[in-house]
Amino acid sequence: MTGALLALSGLTKAYPGVLANDDVSLSIAPGEVHALLGENGAGKSTLVKMIYGLVAPNAGRMEMNGAVFAPSDPRAARASGVGMVFQHFSLFDALSVAENIALGMEDPPKLRELSAQIRDVSETYGLPLSPDRIVGDLSAGERQRVEIIRCLLGKPRLLIMDEPTSVLTPQEVTILFETLRKLSAEGTAILYISHKLEEIRVLCDAATILRGGRVVGTCDPRETSARQMAEMMVGRVLAGPVREAPEPGPALLEIKSLSVPSPSAFGVSLKDVSFAVHAGEILGIGGVAGNGQDELLAILSGEWPCLPESVLFKGRDLSRMGPNARRGLGVLAAPEERLGHAAAPDMSLTENAMLTAADRQGLVSRGMLDWNRARDFAERVIGTFDVRTPGPANAARSLSGGNLQKFVIGREILQAPDVLMVNQPTWGVDAAAAAAIRQALLDLAKNGAGIVVISQDLDELMEISDRFAALNEGRLSAPQPTRKLDVEQIGLMLGGAHGMEVANV
Repeated sequence: MTGALLALSGLTKAYPGVLANDDVSLSIAPGEVHALLGENGAGKSTLVKMIYGLVAPNAGRMEMNGAVFAPSDPRAARASGVGMVFQHFSLFDALSVAENIALGMEDPPKLRELSAQIRDVSETYGLPLSPDRIVGDLSAGERQRVEIIRCLLGKPRLLIMDEPTSVLTPQEVTILFETLRKLSAEGTAILYISHKLEEIRVLCDAATILRGGRVVGTCDPRETSARQMAEMMVGRVLAGPVREAPEPGPALLEIKSLSVPSPSAFGVSLKDVSFAVHAGEILGIGGVAGNGQDELLAILSGEWPCLPESVLFKGRDLSRMGPNARRGLGVLAAPEERLGHAAAPDMSLTENAMLTAADRQGLVSRGMLDWNRARDFAERVIGTFDVRTPGPANAARSLSGGNLQKFVIGREILQAPDVLMVNQPTWGVDAAAAAAIRQALLDLAKNGAGIVVISQDLDELMEISDRFAALNEGRLSAPQPTRKLDVEQIGLMLGGAHGMEVANV
């Protein structure tokens, strides 16, 4: 570990029933871009929380530039030169960029001076951003720039990034990587967490792989294939999804000229959206975050009302039906925000299973909740989708993000819906879990369900969808057969080329 900026030796962290990190050692040199890889629940989040001062290790030692490093809280970590950009942004929509950044600083300067600093940093590192813009008007990529600039103003020696490209367009990923390379060239070390292994191969100098809380290997990503890294993470050979696409059947879900104003000042109104989903078909809807995905799913699931005859299921008007009534008919949905929307954080997995599966799984008898059957159903979801948790009595918030995602998606799939609508089904999950979820969706379609997959992962949509449509500023392009599309055509669709025919692209 000679010459290391950060050196970890024998770090161990245990929670009740879970050994999150077990004797973890690694080192990061100044200017090194170091990947931290592992399945969901492998211990990545716990490890970076110890580095950032959010939790304290039970055993082991950390050193920064050869001196003992034991931050008692994030403030102490930042004072030692550690910055962190979290996967979930902590920003206030109604405030400006400068005001949000000021809130995250210990002793912020006057707003005019801070705005000048923001402009200087954004220009220096190729992150164009006006300090006066309201955050609610920013794209997901621009919001991430706010978080990065907030860190860079503290002049970090080590920058931790957790799934930084999960909400970015390919163009924004290119800009981010240029910024990170510039920081690396200036001597800033970067600890980079991502499930996108091809990005790891492009960006990172070294990788440490965790499995079950322990270090199981290291590699040079530039000389290791994405499949090899994925198999090191899971400890077994990975199989690709098996697709048996039958001829689509009759239309199950029909959306006709759907136009709905957003109830939020920072939301996106839907404008004349029309499409149909057939039995046995997967319709993929792509788009950059913030173009109406959440609004569309809220209407399809019944959380928001719409005009009569806008949403039809097997010819029946669902427009005024709420989520429970739609679920009773077999129209199910899984939203993007897993903690707080798809799952109640402080409720157990059994209770969360009861929330959406009570009717379809027969968990209510004569007006009484059958908790034994609910627990059995939760255990079936946990077992079928390999959810890493001590058991169904654990609270939803105790699971890692990827494991909660597996539980949420599995809970809906195992209810055998006629129509399933999911937003970001594999967001934040590892390669093996993503493959399992995609296979489960393909199997569901094979059995006759109609599926709508809303995702920012174009590779995912190209892999599993039969037809593809793009959502841009609340408008949906005409769905096209996926097999006839290439990257250029998809780029035009994402950019707002609505109603085009493939032959004319």
